Amino acid sequence: MPDAPYYPMHREARCPFAPAPEIAAMPPVGQVRIWDGSTPWFVTRHADQRALLNDPRLSIDEKLPGYPHMTRARAAMAPHIPSLITNTDPPEHTRLRRTVNAPFMVKRVEALRPRIQRIFDGLVDDMLAGDNPADLVEKIGLPVPTLVITQILGVPYADHAFFQAASRRAISHDTDPDDAAQAGKGLGEYLGGLLAAKIEQPADDVLSEMGARVTAGEMTFAEAVTMGSAILIAGHETSASMISLGTLALLRNPDELRKLRENSDDPKFVANAAEELLRYLTIVHSGIRRIAVEDIELHGTTIKAGDGVIFDLAGANYDPAEFAEPDRLDLSRPARQHHAFGYGSHQCLGQSLARVELQVIYGTLYRRIPTLALAVPFEEVEFAMEGVAYGLTSLPVTW
Repeated sequence: MPDAPYYPMHREARCPFAPAPEIAAMPPVGQVRIWDGSTPWFVTRHADQRALLNDPRLSIDEKLPGYPHMTRARAAMAPHIPSLITNTDPPEHTRLRRTVNAPFMVKRVEALRPRIQRIFDGLVDDMLAGDNPADLVEKIGLPVPTLVITQILGVPYADHAFFQAASRRAISHDTDPDDAAQAGKGLGEYLGGLLAAKIEQPADDVLSEMGARVTAGEMTFAEAVTMGSAILIAGHETSASMISLGTLALLRNPDELRKLRENSDDPKFVANAAEELLRYLTIVHSGIRRIAVEDIELHGTTIKAGDGVIFDLAGANYDPAEFAEPDRLDLSRPARQHHAFGYGSHQCLGQSLARVELQVIYGTLYRRIPTLALAVPFEEVEFAMEGVAYGLTSLPVTW
């Protein structure tokens, strides 16, 4: 289909939070062209995604011919990646998810809330005592989730410059496959060394728990290392983007920011505000990918076995059939049914942790710094669009 639009699409500079306007204009089942010239099916409607993301006729097995990989680098690496929760279907996916699910269950994550609050408060203290203006990405956005995930996983925070750089190289759309492979190999060797040490001397962290499962024969060493890499990358990149982007969106919507400040002592309001910001921003802007293993009929179109399918999460989160006036940020809107974390059995493992982090930050930051403001014109804020999730290169703020 030569006239299929290229995906991911560019957002409008005037409205960078919203999905590209072409997405709303797409039919319920359309086609897009991706980096390798292939034209997978493209599904944007909320109800369709809910139906299909639990459909066993679609597979997440990225080793199957025709799978619509996100990047050239990922396509090159896919045959060599061991079985993970991100590339297997049930029942193998169920087994693997069980090996890493416990630390991210709601009860255990809720127990971390006081620790996350202390980490955040300390970083705010440091920012207020330092230079004004400051870069919110550098002072708050990246450090909060990185400090949290390193403590949970059992990775030294002192090494954050190394693994943050390796993460960016591994997942960027612009990274050469060889460079991405080298970044992934370096991260794997680093985590392999940590895992081996945890097997010898376990601690109270996720790497030690996975090490015990390796020793018990419940997962392989390679599975544990690759899963550790995935948790480390996902655990800091996406939450960091949400913290800074959420702040920018609120500064652009002062009435909503005022509502959040006035209700910052109401946990239910803050929790719902976080859900609405997750919907409104939908930072995973490369879609989630599947391949059909049987024919599927959808809105009079046949998706044939072997066809790739992309689900655009922002399309679902801006579907007017599900969210009235989707272009409007409304912190009072019931938004929990959004697809920012995906949907179905492969929904984001760390969603409970992300929610608690965002609730702590959105519920505290603007109350602690009531005069927080942009230090540069909005048009000068630099967006980073090259990754699987989009974010900000920096966010200069003053107070």
